[in-house]
Parts: sequence; structure tokens; C-alpha cells
Amino acid sequence: MWRRRWHPSGVARPGLTRDTVVTRARALVRAEGVGEVSLRSVARALGVTAPALYAYVTDYDDLLAAVAEVEFHRLRERFDALEETDPVERIRALGRAYVRHARDEPQLHRLMFRFPPQLPAAGLPLSFGPATEVFAAALMPVEQAIAEDLLVVDDPFVAALALWSAAHGVAEVLLMGFDFPDDMADALVDAAVDSSVTGMLRVRP
Repeated sequence: MWRRRWHPSGVARPGLTRDTVVTRARALVRAEGVGEVSLRSVARALGVTAPALYAYVTDYDDLLAAVAEVEFHRLRERFDALEETDPVERIRALGRAYVRHARDEPQLHRLMFRFPPQLPAAGLPLSFGPATEVFAAALMPVEQAIAEDLLVVDDPFVAALALWSAAHGVAEVLLMGFDFPDDMADALVDAAVDSSVTGMLRVRP
């Protein structure tokens, strides 16, 4: 049940929940970029004081992590919606979906990678569960392709990380502010994704 809070203006406001706080923070990050968003700005947008938010988030980092979690889930939904079942074609599709997400949500994309996945032997002291789940989803077709002897690489982690690096790199280029027409941007994505995959194929087209 919603409880009503009274704004100083006298207008009743719905009671806050963690979800409403995170949703408003996400909207602000999306519109303004993470550097412009603070607990105070989120509270102001919700019509409350900043200390009121501590009933729903531990601190600023907890709030940003919650926004990042939402976005990693959205990226995972994009991955899960792909219809390709052939492992090599799925790898290509995952790369394109990753770049599309970055292009659709550039500010949220930048926030996501404040919270890294667990990468074996990477030496990272911290990892973020939602990010690790997304990386695992991208790793699965690579493991399948290696099992079916479709790739010349032996280490699925190294291969998946190299493929992600290619997709992430082209996403970052497209977010640098170059005014590429859509067809040129799409061609750049295809070239980066296809060349990274083709370089690992045992039998190249």
C-alpha cells in the first residue's frame, strides 16, 4: 500500500520505495550523465531531502550500483532476445547487440563499467554480480564454438574477452561525438565485429 508524503508545497506525494528512488536516479543519469547526478539532485527531483534517501539506499555508490544493475539486466534481456542458435552467428549478434545498447543509452553505458564483472585471473579485488552474469552469457557461445572445433583458440575466456574488447572499442568510438551517418556507423560495427570473429575461425570464409 502506498503511504502519502506531504511536499512542502502542500501537494501529497506517493511514499518512496527503493525502486522509485533508483528509477528517478536512472532517468537523471540517462539525461544528464553520472557526473551531474548526486544524492541531493535525486532527492530534489523526488521532492524530499537527501537524508530521506538513506532509508532506501546505503550511500551514493549503492544508488549508482542499483542503477547499473538495472542496466545490466536490460542488456541481458537484449542478449536473451537474440534468435541466433549457431554459436558463431550468436557471437556476432551479441557483439552487435552490445554496441546497440551503448549507442541507445550512452550515459548509462558509461555508468555500467564502474562496476566490473568477475574476470578470471584479472586480479580485480571487487566484482559486480549483474556484470558477471552478462559476461557469462557472452561466454557461452564462445565455449560452444570451441567445443564444436569452430574456433582456433583454446581458451574461451581469452577469446570472449578479446571479442568483447572489439565490441567495446567500437562502441566507445561511436560515443566520442563523431557525427557518423547511421549507415557508416552500422558498417563500422559490422566490420569490427565480423573481423574479430573471423580472425578466430578455424575455417575462414
